[in-house]
Amino acid sequence: MKGFLEDANYSIGLLDEGATLADVIDNCIYEHTHTGKKAFYVGDLGKLVRNNIQWQNVMAPIKPFYPVRCNSTPGVLEILGTLGIGFACSSKSEMALVQDLGISPENIIYTNPCKQASQLKYAAKAGINIMTCDNDIELKKISRNHPNAKLLLHIATEDISADEEMNMKFGTTLKNCRHLMECAKELGVQIVGVKFHVSGSCKDLQTYIHAISDARCVFDMAEEFGFKMNMLDIGGGFTGSELQLEEVNHVIRPLLDVYFPKESGVNVIAEPGCYYVSSAFTLAVNIIAKKTVEYDKLLPSGVEQTRNDDEPVFTYYINDGVYGSFASKLSEKLNTIPEVHKKYKDDEPLFASSLWGPSCDELDQIVENCLLPELSVGDWLIFDNMGSGTLGEQSTFNDYQRPLIYYMMSFSDWDDMQDAGIASDTLMKNFFFVPSCIQLSPEDRFSTAA
Repeated sequence: MKGFLEDANYSIGLLDEGATLADVIDNCIYEHTHTGKKAFYVGDLGKLVRNNIQWQNVMAPIKPFYPVRCNSTPGVLEILGTLGIGFACSSKSEMALVQDLGISPENIIYTNPCKQASQLKYAAKAGINIMTCDNDIELKKISRNHPNAKLLLHIATEDISADEEMNMKFGTTLKNCRHLMECAKELGVQIVGVKFHVSGSCKDLQTYIHAISDARCVFDMAEEFGFKMNMLDIGGGFTGSELQLEEVNHVIRPLLDVYFPKESGVNVIAEPGCYYVSSAFTLAVNIIAKKTVEYDKLLPSGVEQTRNDDEPVFTYYINDGVYGSFASKLSEKLNTIPEVHKKYKDDEPLFASSLWGPSCDELDQIVENCLLPELSVGDWLIFDNMGSGTLGEQSTFNDYQRPLIYYMMSFSDWDDMQDAGIASDTLMKNFFFVPSCIQLSPEDRFSTAA
């Protein structure tokens, strides 16, 4: 390993057996309460190690290529790079980040379906050759700007049970694949494999069966044109659940054994993103304002009012929102619920509440309706499963600054890395010991991952 991790201003705390992530959150909240009440993350990097072990146990020999846009913080990229995982990049900046880790070009794929010519030239210069393509215009652009490109034809998947918005996706048809191969042959561009993607919201795992069958058809078609295909990318859509991972493996394994057996020489890869990082990060936010609202204005449309008019209804504003850590809320449902940090009695009354970000924008609604005890300005809320889609490029909205990130790992997870021989000297320099009686006051122990 080389590059920005030696220079990056961040550290990883090694937790003593008596210390927990909950203790870390408690101590961080105590400190932030006295120093400015800024939102912050606690990242359990050991979770990445455990998820990778789980992937190897269930999905091997399918090699994971982590989508950098999912969470591009240096602690995450360093750990995943050390684990030997490949990277799927969608921009020049992401490719540069991964290159600075010392990752070889063979372990980087360029997955943006709409590539800029300047970024294609950058990839060509860097030796990043494997990339995706789903139309002839893109193919011609690639041939002009990256003559050594090796293409994965991105084919569309059919999922009639999914939401309508899933229909607005990238990917070409089987019929058009023949046209693309004809164009590639004329332009002298190599086609080396196939990619498809099944969304994590897809409930019908039969979609994988159709996609793998279609991929086999494309491989057979490629033989007619003299292309030597050696890669199948089954995309992302892995939610992070071990059950979902096992269900997907149960469906795809028999087909892969039949259509792409080991002796075929086809390397099967995948792009698990939120699988690795979603559950590894917890976000703590602070309530900065509060007001009482009318109940019928809080209810979603079509929901019947069933409460006593005398009960108060609260709107809370927190110091992070959709123009920051909750950016994914603009395009999808929030997959986590808020947890109140302060202790309250089991029989304490709960009130209808909504949560909003600090921008005063009508789109900056984080939680439309939830039940919470009455809270005060200055109280803290905790959101789990915040590692995916929240820690990529920094927003430029107003004066938003990315929350601090406190990286942690247990000794047992660290031992697993050492036992596997994947704990690099560079990575070791970033660790420090956190005793069971946690003291997190030294400023230089932690820093942002910006």
